[in-house]
Amino acid sequence: MSATESITVLVPDELGAEALSGIDGVRALVYDATDPDKPLPPGAAEAEVLVPGFLVETDPAAFVDRLPNLRLIQLTTAGAENWIGRIPSQVMLSIARGAHGGSTAEWALGALIAVYRELIPFDRLRESRTWDRHATDTLQDKRVLVLGAGDLGRRMRTRLEASDATVTLVGTTAREGVHGIDELPALLGQHDVVVLMVPLTDATTGLVDAEFLARMPDGAVLVNAARGKVVVTDALLAELQRGRLRAALDVTDPEPLPPDHPLWTAPGLLLTPHVAGSVHGYARRAYAVVAAEIARYAAGKDPENLVHGAY
Repeated sequence: MSATESITVLVPDELGAEALSGIDGVRALVYDATDPDKPLPPGAAEAEVLVPGFLVETDPAAFVDRLPNLRLIQLTTAGAENWIGRIPSQVMLSIARGAHGGSTAEWALGALIAVYRELIPFDRLRESRTWDRHATDTLQDKRVLVLGAGDLGRRMRTRLEASDATVTLVGTTAREGVHGIDELPALLGQHDVVVLMVPLTDATTGLVDAEFLARMPDGAVLVNAARGKVVVTDALLAELQRGRLRAALDVTDPEPLPPDHPLWTAPGLLLTPHVAGSVHGYARRAYAVVAAEIARYAAGKDPENLVHGAY
């Protein structure tokens, strides 16, 4: 489109409409992202941009098929696995890279501190009014491998280094300060912690399998702040039940966990219900990225956070 044309953007809430209100040439229409069967607002057929709801499990076809002029899907999340390969080739897909990295890295750091400083066991002792004063382990001087060298991984490194841990970043390809994924098998045995911060793709689905886990040293901690399907659940369960590894999971496979799933009672596990990025102010931070991306599109430029192929 040219920089002088006006575009229509479908947003899932009034906060999104407010975030876009200051962009010249953009008209925001609020729609119900939670109900694909609900009629779209008048004028929606003209929409060139669709902003899905945050963490709404939307079937892309539910909205895409009703938007003949759609040219861009702008996500409020950093994960795009629900959309890749399921939208027309002429439609661009952009993620909210940078919006949630800080809060997710904060969760991972907090989880590691809780594990090493035994905060949850101490709180359980409080409930039984038991005073068990003893030394704990520490995150200081731990060797941490962060799998994922994008915005999230870099933010994780900053927080870990501030805690006096040693950090190794691993990305898809090697570059300055980053090891390539081909080096991963040799690196796993050299680290006390592995933090997963990768998108869910064909390459990362099931990446953390029995062989991967077996390469981690005894007593090591696996932290999953990525997606549940990156880890083979049965393989991790086997290691937890043996007591050889520990884990902190914000995501699981399946998700949510059924009430009878063995992860609920697995030893050595800290578990949270996919809340690493769910913090006060998350929507404001997400829409700041969304607004910047849509402003670029409205000015006739490509968004900066475009997803290409399997990203």
